[in-house]
Amino acid sequence: MTTRSDGLLERRLRQLLLPVAVLSGGLVVTGFFFPGFVGSTVSGRGWLVVSLLFFSAGLSYLAVLPSATDQPADGDGRSARYLLRIRHGHLRPLVAPFVARQDPVTFGVPVAVLTAFFAVRLLAPDATTAAIGAAKALAFGDLGWVFLAAMVVAVAYAAFLVVGPWGDVRLGGPDAEPTYTYPTYFALFFTAGIAAGIVFWGPAEALFHYRSPPPYFGAAPQSEVAAVDALAYTLFHWGASAWSAYLVVGVPIAYFVHNRGAPLRVSTLLAPLLGVDRLDGRAGKTVDVLAVFATIGGVGTSIAFVSRQFLTGIDYQWSVSYGLFGPVALVAGLTVIYLIPAQTGVHRGVRRVAGVTVALFGLFVALLLALGPRGFVLDSGVAALGRYAVHFAGMSAHAGGQWVADWTVWNWSWWFSWAPFAGLFLAALSTGRTVRTVVLTAVGATSLATVLWFLVMGGTTLAVQHTGRADVLAAVDAYGGSEAVAGFPVLAALPMSRLLMFLFLALIVVFITTSAAVSTLVVAILGTERGSVPTTGSIAFWGAVQGVVATAVLLVGGGQSLQDLAVLTGGPFAVLSVVALGGLTWTFRRDERGHRSLPGKVRAYLDDRDVTLVPERPDLRDDETD
Repeated sequence: MTTRSDGLLERRLRQLLLPVAVLSGGLVVTGFFFPGFVGSTVSGRGWLVVSLLFFSAGLSYLAVLPSATDQPADGDGRSARYLLRIRHGHLRPLVAPFVARQDPVTFGVPVAVLTAFFAVRLLAPDATTAAIGAAKALAFGDLGWVFLAAMVVAVAYAAFLVVGPWGDVRLGGPDAEPTYTYPTYFALFFTAGIAAGIVFWGPAEALFHYRSPPPYFGAAPQSEVAAVDALAYTLFHWGASAWSAYLVVGVPIAYFVHNRGAPLRVSTLLAPLLGVDRLDGRAGKTVDVLAVFATIGGVGTSIAFVSRQFLTGIDYQWSVSYGLFGPVALVAGLTVIYLIPAQTGVHRGVRRVAGVTVALFGLFVALLLALGPRGFVLDSGVAALGRYAVHFAGMSAHAGGQWVADWTVWNWSWWFSWAPFAGLFLAALSTGRTVRTVVLTAVGATSLATVLWFLVMGGTTLAVQHTGRADVLAAVDAYGGSEAVAGFPVLAALPMSRLLMFLFLALIVVFITTSAAVSTLVVAILGTERGSVPTTGSIAFWGAVQGVVATAVLLVGGGQSLQDLAVLTGGPFAVLSVVALGGLTWTFRRDERGHRSLPGKVRAYLDDRDVTLVPERPDLRDDETD
């Protein structure tokens, strides 16, 4: 979604945003690190407004900076740059082009379903919660094996693509060139796919497993062994398995879009079954409608939840209460923050925010490792990695019981429900890359980043709790069992706690900004009729819808119910991903012959250099046979 736009409006906007970012940033830094200078002159609401001004002005300024490399206005419709374009227009004739370009099904049905959900939730909250709870119990209980089996297939297929011959297939053809440098490619996909969930659950999940150990291991609660087991299961839920769900949706879409001319739609998963020209039928529309609903519901509830985490941190640190104003104002501010990068496109705004996010992520991990309990983190981390590797197959096959339904099955369904927008984005970014590079990035590099985060953040939390430096579990209980508060008592117990707290809050904002901006762009593509480029109005509309959903969650309630409903869409996509892999395999076997597997390449390389791994046994000499 790149654009070429540096008109008068953007120049004036830059002139306004820079001084606002500098002034509000100076006030935020002063109030955060030197509260004595400010005292009580600024109210709690004032601090929230100033913080939002700082983040929105700073990130928006980055987004509207002109790009040194602009794409041509015309294209053949086959490159990722063209597929990710936005059609900018003037504001006055905005409504008519917007309405004319929307697909009545993929646009209208998700909006109607979301509206109906909140209406029913408002009129009959108990019945709504009970109905969704029953569906959830059925899907994650009796049908939990579907998610477990689909994830095993996803991991196995990802491994096969790395070592097998089809890893050499280049998306876009043999002469295609990547659109983005590799660091940008990784940063875009990692920050879009993980959202703020990595910050939300980083200090919390291992802590919960420490208090209530996984039955698979059966350790005593809150013991040293339980700490290692807790980290191992957290790595399992956020490591290679999780990212494989995105890959098995993204690779089939990428191949048929870049190599077979299919449209950039989630329904392209059905291309091997229906054919490229028949994706506009009922089956294709149904898949795209589910993808829009899953994305809006999942990201909208995530915005609401991380808003609560942000305000919980401020309340924990400074005992500032905002009432209803705080969450609503924060959601409104976050909506503005992610809308501007979304409007400026991937090549400008989203790319820059992703870069800032990865930089803050690396800085925070480095500081936490330097200032935290390194010995405990390293020892428990090495042990957890070992248990994760040794017991990976066992944990993957472990089924049955409420704990597995509440954690593993729910997590797998969550990742599959996010796979449509993350997989579509991966497909659009991957032109010019080989399938093997896509797998090593989308599963390998991302898993390494998340594993590092949970080892350091989760390990620090467990160390602080286990050694008694802070009672994090008591803080969680004091906030009604909310995992949103878990990170703040941990950071408060460490040196340079104010700096760590500031970076932690900033990570919440930038991670959700990248994911929400990308999900807005993806949904705008799905909601626009085939053959049309999303307009400025489409981006604004779907970004606002995500903000409205988040606000409705906070005002009407039902956030957990809506998230559960969105997560339940992971079931159809888990099944659909297996079907898509079957179609992709059939297509590869038919059309992609002549490629060499990774072991075959290694053997050929060694043969070319006359290297033998196992020396031949020399023949016995005749005079030694007697």
